[in-house]
Amino acid sequence: MNVALIPPSLTLIAVPAVPGWALPRGPVTDPVEAAFLAGAALTSLDNLVRADPPWAGAWRARLALSCAAAAARHTGRAEDEAALRDAWVLRPSDGDPGPAGRLLAAWRRLGERSPGVDVAGLQSTCALLGIGWSAGLADLPDEIDRQIGIGRPAPLAAAAILRAVDTAAPSAGLLGWWLADQVLALRLRWPLPVPLLIVESRSAAFRGAGRGGRLRSNDAGFDAAVCLAVAQGAARALRCAAEIVPRAGRLQAVAPKLRAKGAGEAIALLFEEDAVPGTLVTAKLSRWGARRLFERLETLGAVRELTGRSSFKLYGV
Repeated sequence: MNVALIPPSLTLIAVPAVPGWALPRGPVTDPVEAAFLAGAALTSLDNLVRADPPWAGAWRARLALSCAAAAARHTGRAEDEAALRDAWVLRPSDGDPGPAGRLLAAWRRLGERSPGVDVAGLQSTCALLGIGWSAGLADLPDEIDRQIGIGRPAPLAAAAILRAVDTAAPSAGLLGWWLADQVLALRLRWPLPVPLLIVESRSAAFRGAGRGGRLRSNDAGFDAAVCLAVAQGAARALRCAAEIVPRAGRLQAVAPKLRAKGAGEAIALLFEEDAVPGTLVTAKLSRWGARRLFERLETLGAVRELTGRSSFKLYGV
């Protein structure tokens, strides 16, 4: 079996955690404190991004799933993470995943491509997000370049892009959160963005004055709220990574012992994807062989079954 794996020392890296003192405890109204918390959290996340563990693809895909579920809630859709995962993984190879699945496609694209966006990329992303194109959106790539060029701190640059989208097209809120993750990656010089911020968009950080009020992009306190969202999002992303590490380590440890033909391809997919179907078929792996392989890996604690179903099972680290 030819399994090209990275040395165990890299797979089993210790995932940094956001220090307890860098997490907000209750309401934070001081913008300096909010910026301090964001900076501390981003330092921990930056360490993981730059370590680039072999399971980073699965990590980003899982974060993209959480972001897509948050986007679905924004648009009033009922699909949760499980439904989105099914729509994506169980679709025909050339099939349309549907409106909710296209939301997932947008956030998966975010985590799979180098940061940066031009007008053509912006138009295709709007199509995935179900956002109608308007002339005002065409200026956003230049605004992103301007924000990066003036060296504004990453969370504040993200807040500025959210504000720019809200000004250009108030109904394009999803695009603003998608671009905010792009801006973080560009400002921090990450090789790939981390799908992050939209999950925090309905958090207490954005609670405005008055019952049920939400901060708008031009409200006082919005920049501080984005800083808190960055801190909370970074902590959540690191917790997600910490959940993946034990299974990824066991998967790498048992890989050389597997004798199933095509096991190497399945393992490579598990490191890159949020979920792999239990009926996976490749040139070397039959459906029956895949079922036996995943059942064994689950017994060894190297993967987990994600659906709880007796059929159409999905597996991931």
